[in-house]
Amino acid sequence: MTAVQTRPAPDPPAPPSALRRGLPGATAVVVLVVLAAAPLFLAPFATTTLTRIVVFGLFAVSLDLLVGITGLPSLGHAAYFGAGAYAAGWVSINLTAEAPVPLLVGAAMGAFAAAVTGWITVRTGGVFFLMLTLAIGETIQQLANTWESATGGANGLTGVPSVRIGGAPLGVNAGFTYWYVLVVAVLGFALVWLVARSPWGAALRGIRDNEPRMRALGYPTALYKYAVFVLAGGVAGIAGSLLVAQQRLVTPADLGFLTASFALLAVVIGGAGSLWGAVLGAAVVVLVRETLGPSLDGHGPLVLGVVFIVVVYLLPRGAAGLRWPRRRKP
Repeated sequence: MTAVQTRPAPDPPAPPSALRRGLPGATAVVVLVVLAAAPLFLAPFATTTLTRIVVFGLFAVSLDLLVGITGLPSLGHAAYFGAGAYAAGWVSINLTAEAPVPLLVGAAMGAFAAAVTGWITVRTGGVFFLMLTLAIGETIQQLANTWESATGGANGLTGVPSVRIGGAPLGVNAGFTYWYVLVVAVLGFALVWLVARSPWGAALRGIRDNEPRMRALGYPTALYKYAVFVLAGGVAGIAGSLLVAQQRLVTPADLGFLTASFALLAVVIGGAGSLWGAVLGAAVVVLVRETLGPSLDGHGPLVLGVVFIVVVYLLPRGAAGLRWPRRRKP
């Protein structure tokens, strides 16, 4: 009789080290510290540009909640961004500019507009959803163009006063406005991040990957999509109110197709489903449009088109899909 030789069982994979688990949190803290200190070292124009990046980043994050998390690509999301901006601007002119009143009104108007238009929109899918959101965005833009008594028509809503905190206007210093925008944007990002990491977010990803199966499991998918549509509209409305706080002007272009397409481009560049990637994509879009655009005789959109093509072919998962190569153990 010969003894049966058995191979020893392989060692179980080692759990991730505490260092690797803490890297994302430490990176986030470093990024926040750098962003908070940026106005102390930047010129006013650069601070204003950074403020616009933060505003557009929050707007792109709200769209990524639909596109990357739920699988609902929208070409009309700027309608809720602009609705929040117009509401915040109107309240600041006619009622009060004291924070957080314009901010809350902008969020409520964005959510309300999404609630009114989303009940039918989320019952479609694919190309039908895409074209329906585009039609809604164009309709709301035309409404802003024609309703001159409330929106100022084609000239936009001008003369918006600076946001005030404790009676002190923030517009006297670009850094004060930036810090206000940064704090609100971080809170908005945290809200979307918590939703994406929650069981509700897991259900939304399931709807994105296989909606018929989720429906067969008993999930009310239409209700889930409607709720996230309203939430995304509310966050977009917050971003719109921040836009008014920064530029103190709202025009119909802020809720048109071009703004919506730039937001979708930011999500694609950063990587759909990655919230921090959407912010990175927004930074690329704003920098190309507002920094490189004037030096290229207004050909910023052409450069963005080239960037989009390069990302689609070389980085199909966007910037968030990049991974550092890991060292193999000997």
